[in-house]
Amino acid sequence: MRSIHRTLRADRALARDIALVCVADAVVGLSFGAITVGEGLPVWLPMLLSVVVFAGASQFMFVGLVASGGNPVAAVLAGLLVNVRHVVFGFTVGDVVGRGWQRLAGSHVMVDESVAFALAQPGGERRRAAYWGCGVALFACWNVGVVAGASIGTVVSDPAALGLDAAFPAVLLALVLPALRDRTTALAAGTGVAIALATAPFLQAGLPVLLALAGVVVALARPRRSEEVAA
Repeated sequence: MRSIHRTLRADRALARDIALVCVADAVVGLSFGAITVGEGLPVWLPMLLSVVVFAGASQFMFVGLVASGGNPVAAVLAGLLVNVRHVVFGFTVGDVVGRGWQRLAGSHVMVDESVAFALAQPGGERRRAAYWGCGVALFACWNVGVVAGASIGTVVSDPAALGLDAAFPAVLLALVLPALRDRTTALAAGTGVAIALATAPFLQAGLPVLLALAGVVVALARPRRSEEVAA
């Protein structure tokens, strides 16, 4: 770990970028803690999820579905499906995660940001430093933000009054919009949204989200034009 520290100290630009992402994630974690407690769920729940799960999208989805009266089992399944992408992440950054206890700890801090920082590096020690530096720092900042947010949630009955409820949807929208330039991705997203909106009035909370995954099947089954295949 000393080599990781030395690498980050030498590469100030990388350390700065990681710090900025950590600040942004701490704000999102704050909103998660405040929203969870504001929905009437126990104070310990967002803290436990943040330590054990440590996956913002899955945590928000689980809390949102449970708070709206959804089946906890459906909420867990939805969260697991969101995190299926981590299987692919494991193959792409397996060389920097390590072995033994390091592999266990490294897999736990495997989030979108840590993987993105690692893949952006040319290789070797820089990839390892970016992955571990970002992952560990994010874990700490996220949990600090969640604790602060949960504390705020016990005082402020309506987190929406502070605009905290908009933080996570705004971050997701910023991440998703560039991907919608791809026709297949846009078709999958559009089909999923249509399915979720059509079934939401009739099904228990959580099930429309699971059914929306059918959009992926529809998009993959679409016959591609020759120019798309060439691209």
